[in-house]
Amino acid sequence: MQTRLQLAVQKSGRLLEGSLSILKECGIRIDNGKEQLKASARSFPLDVLYLRNSDIPQYVHDGVADIAILGENTVVEKQKPLEMVQALGFSKCRLSIALPKGTPWSGPHELQGKRIATSYPNTLRQYLQRHELQADIHEISGSVEIAPNIGLADAICDLVSTGSTLFKNGLEEKEVVLPSQAWLVANPQLVDEKKALLDQLLFRIQSVLEARNNKYLLMNAPDEKIADIIGILPGMKSPTVMPLATGGWSSIHTVIAEDRFWEIIDELKRQGAEGILIIPIEKMIL
Repeated sequence: MQTRLQLAVQKSGRLLEGSLSILKECGIRIDNGKEQLKASARSFPLDVLYLRNSDIPQYVHDGVADIAILGENTVVEKQKPLEMVQALGFSKCRLSIALPKGTPWSGPHELQGKRIATSYPNTLRQYLQRHELQADIHEISGSVEIAPNIGLADAICDLVSTGSTLFKNGLEEKEVVLPSQAWLVANPQLVDEKKALLDQLLFRIQSVLEARNNKYLLMNAPDEKIADIIGILPGMKSPTVMPLATGGWSSIHTVIAEDRFWEIIDELKRQGAEGILIIPIEKMIL
């Protein structure tokens, strides 16, 4: 029987959408819909288990699932000894302290002796211990942001993405406890056959992530400016330079990190670059 990886994902929500999207970009398509509790991929030896997010760390720890895509906030909160394999760059959010608008804040010491409502008691407790603070933690499974308005708590510790929910409930974000994003995690006791499959999957994921973070850059430039332009480019290696049909001009091709492009575009133009194109990269193998 062929060895297959068992991948656990959140059965609904943004984390599921991002998980299925990155699998698709890796060439892994799932046969069945997300309504199923288990689905199989034909293009890679992988089965997907659709589970409740809070249960996934336990399933991976127990070996029911080999790997999982989880928010870092869930991994930290559940305190299971999982291997953090690869940050995936989506479902970014943060676990933060928030207080009613207008509440004075000069630092974490303002929480001393306060009542704090949260769905993340373990992470909050670690934060308070780091700052040598004592506070009354009220664990709530949902709608944490309402706690100050009904007199249950003085502050909350909850996930924040855009901050709109805090704003609607008259709260202000004061302190980030834990930045979070989606991670590929694994049971640290995988057998060799499954470690090999995980390495194959990780290779595909890293190729997709590199492609997302880089763009293919093309431009035309006078030949006498080529050396100056190459000196500006922070590309992977020496760029490709090809002569154009028009004498004295060449086309320069390279790969550049997307977040660096706008830093150098004006300098490229000052050095005579024209016809600058930025093209998405589908996959990138280093």
